[in-house]
Amino acid sequence: MPSLDDLLAAAVDGVGGTTRPGQVEMAHAVQQAISSGEHLLVQAGTGTGKSLAYLVPAVQHAMRAGRPAVVATATIALQGQIVDRDMPRLADALEGELGRRPTYALVKGRRNYVCRHKLDGGFPDDDGGLLDVGEVDAAAGRLGQEVVRLREWAEQTESGDRDELVPGVSERAWRQVSVSAEECLGGRCPEFSECFVEQSRAAAREVDVVVTNHSFMAIDAFEGRFLLPPHDVLIVDEAHELVDRVTSTITDDLTAGALRAAGRRAGKLVESTDELDDLADHLEALLAEAPEGRLRGGLPDALALALTRLRDITRGLLTELTPEKGGGTDGVDGGRQVATAAVEDLFDVAGRILEERELDVVWLAGDARRGPVLRVAPMSVAMLVRDRIFEDDSTDEAGNRTDRSVILTSATLELGGSFDSVARTLGLSGEGAPPWRGLDVGSPFAYPEQGIAYVAEHLPAPGRDGLATQTLDEIEALVRAAGGRTLGLFSSMRAAREATEAMRERLGEEIEVLCQGEDQITTLVRAFARDPTTCLFGTLTLWQGVDVPGSSCQLVLIDRIPFPRPDDPLSSARTEEIGRRGGNGFMSVSATHAALRLAQGAGRLIRRGDDKGVVAFLDNRMITARYAGFLQRSLPPFWPTTDRELVLRALRRLDETAEPPLPVADPARRGLTGAVVSGKAAAGTDADGAEHPLPARGAGPSATKGE
Repeated sequence: MPSLDDLLAAAVDGVGGTTRPGQVEMAHAVQQAISSGEHLLVQAGTGTGKSLAYLVPAVQHAMRAGRPAVVATATIALQGQIVDRDMPRLADALEGELGRRPTYALVKGRRNYVCRHKLDGGFPDDDGGLLDVGEVDAAAGRLGQEVVRLREWAEQTESGDRDELVPGVSERAWRQVSVSAEECLGGRCPEFSECFVEQSRAAAREVDVVVTNHSFMAIDAFEGRFLLPPHDVLIVDEAHELVDRVTSTITDDLTAGALRAAGRRAGKLVESTDELDDLADHLEALLAEAPEGRLRGGLPDALALALTRLRDITRGLLTELTPEKGGGTDGVDGGRQVATAAVEDLFDVAGRILEERELDVVWLAGDARRGPVLRVAPMSVAMLVRDRIFEDDSTDEAGNRTDRSVILTSATLELGGSFDSVARTLGLSGEGAPPWRGLDVGSPFAYPEQGIAYVAEHLPAPGRDGLATQTLDEIEALVRAAGGRTLGLFSSMRAAREATEAMRERLGEEIEVLCQGEDQITTLVRAFARDPTTCLFGTLTLWQGVDVPGSSCQLVLIDRIPFPRPDDPLSSARTEEIGRRGGNGFMSVSATHAALRLAQGAGRLIRRGDDKGVVAFLDNRMITARYAGFLQRSLPPFWPTTDRELVLRALRRLDETAEPPLPVADPARRGLTGAVVSGKAAAGTDADGAEHPLPARGAGPSATKGE
């Protein structure tokens, strides 16, 4: 087996990149962690080429051990980059060194794939069933047209992966051709041998590198479904997002609509669901009368009684839905499976809320579409992550215990100059914490020469009544000076839409403004990257994972410090608990949250060695607040200023001298393993700023949802 240095050199040469000291240091640290079984937290700034720094030692280990390494990411952009760009080129580059071509696979949740059995009518649908092509004419509605597209595409696709379908379809249409893990018939399905999901997972068991997402990895670790193949190396990229993704995965909610939907599904198979329907009305009235926010001091009596009744009713329905042995239909009854999954979910959620676990937070939230929603989530997942991810006690096929090395990496793991904040949330501090090492390999970019951090100190403090007129004036001036080329990162969709509407009115046809929610994120980002006179405004999804190197993004706007809302149930619960223990809840929770988001958002600006531009903070607290220093230390070291005219001149100069936008490729067609099935490579850059080719049909997106 060639040495790591030889393999890394071959990989860098193969992708047309250059050797970076930080990349070499990180690759050796990853190799050391794998060989010693230790855990590693490594901060690798943009431009390091961290993907290669962990993929090369991961491939080396996988080929030695005969067991795959698993890479989990948070965003669709990075999954697409690894599967469509990094691994194809890496595999080509290392084939000669290793004697065979390294293999890889993309593994995602069941909802991301077409279900052949559902396409064939094997499951009932609340929208009235799937539409045959002959039933849809030119006058048919959007849903029918989308389903026809899905049927035609399903006959051609090799992967069945939703993200291969461009343009995409609505969630309502996709639900008509997909099933959840709970609804799936598994081995009893008549289409089991042809199932896209099963074929992709079978293929993944034979590869060197498995790429998945945080949510899917969490389900595999926490629920013991063994969805991923046995592995002793887990690499978590975008690790700053892991806690939020894990929390989201194990958050449950309950609505009156869910009761009614379960009742409809079960009502086709049992004598009566009147009790469940009546309870839905009662629960809806209870929740409508209750104030939004955390339920403190235990469940109200009326709500506890309603949940107890729900648990009893659903227990009875589950008994009725259990098919009699030898009944002849229990093997392939999709309708029964869907109904059982819906009722079982209600039973589980009601039981969890009634249990009132020590770390669970229960709250009531309003939803414009679903009405009042009762939610329950853990205040902390630190111990869960420690027990199920860092102290994994999995076994190999022979039943032997396997120690797993976990490598967590991100451009933003050190907040305020320390790994401590992130380590606490991951269960890596306190008594009994597993040993780990922290490493910062820096970034090759010259941030003070490439970027300006501008704080608009003259603007009024952000308020609750929307964007101030002065703030909109500032946005307009900055965007005009930049000639477009603007990524607008807002703390809420309300603010993003308000800014979008205002700028469209003010800028007219001169500069186009796109807004998150108007199309798929990947489609919007491609449009933004292709046209320098375009702006893209949005919220959380755009704060990370958006990789637009070159002249199309020379201004990043951040409307306000992204603190969690004061009434956010989980943040407030965490803050109170830390304060109760004598700590500083604001700095540990709110300031840490804001620092992480700011670092990620500001990191969208400089994506490669010749990028230049401005990050504009429209919140003067970035320099006036007592916590400003902590936030500033978490950012890339841009050149700081509050001089508005200097910034406007710099943006105009950049606009006047800008090179044409870099080429933007379309999504790739995937095979069963998620790998690109056609196309030659063309030059491009990855999200770390490392220059290397793109498949001819581009970097296709990948879903971020779990099983």
